[in-house]
Amino acid sequence: MATIASDIDVLARFGRALADPIRCRILIALREAPAHPADLADLLGVSRTRLSNHLACLRDCGLVVAVPVGRRTRYELADERLGHALDDLRTAVIAVAADRTCVDADEKGCC
Repeated sequence: MATIASDIDVLARFGRALADPIRCRILIALREAPAHPADLADLLGVSRTRLSNHLACLRDCGLVVAVPVGRRTRYELADERLGHALDDLRTAVIAVAADRTCVDADEKGCC
């Protein structure tokens, strides 16, 4: 049975991964299909070094895996459920944003 501490750790790792727009873009791209780093760098318009650092973070968070393909490495989501989770999270945030019930949201910067 999972403990509250492990649940918090899992959510913190997921939050850390989503905290950077480039990592979000990588996850969205990998949701569509596995990809090689050079192709991801070109797609996202970032240097290979920068992409490599972000992929390392996503690997450390347990969200992506590196799959050797001959002399190259392909990246993919660690589990297909992550793609569904990203979609669910995105649609939930959009739904909440459309239904802002906090009257002080603009003033306080919340909701």
